[in-house]
Amino acid sequence: MKIAVPLTEDNNFSMHFGHCDKFVLYDIDETNKHIIRKEEIPAPPHQPGLLPRFLAEKGATCILAGGMGTRARQLFEEHKVIVITGVEGTEPDTIVNDYLQGKLKTGANVCDH
Repeated sequence: MKIAVPLTEDNNFSMHFGHCDKFVLYDIDETNKHIIRKEEIPAPPHQPGLLPRFLAEKGATCILAGGMGTRARQLFEEHKVIVITGVEGTEPDTIVNDYLQGKLKTGANVCDH
């Protein structure tokens, strides 16, 4: 499993997926539910429809996001990538570990398109 999390420039969780500065990709040991490795990658310039393909090509199998538009969700589904929206928090490692332990807090999708 590889989880992608959008980040701000100062390495906090970015609530709006499509306008983040970079991503951190987490390689996950699914059996033991822990992070094996993580890698930061810069986000490409914002362009509708680009991020689902970009992250799928990087091997992402799950996206944790605060908000995401309907079209992006559909494109991720076409690439067989799980999308979790409404994620709350600021520290990416904590968000991923909470997800792995089944205690991730989510609310409404904060994207309005």
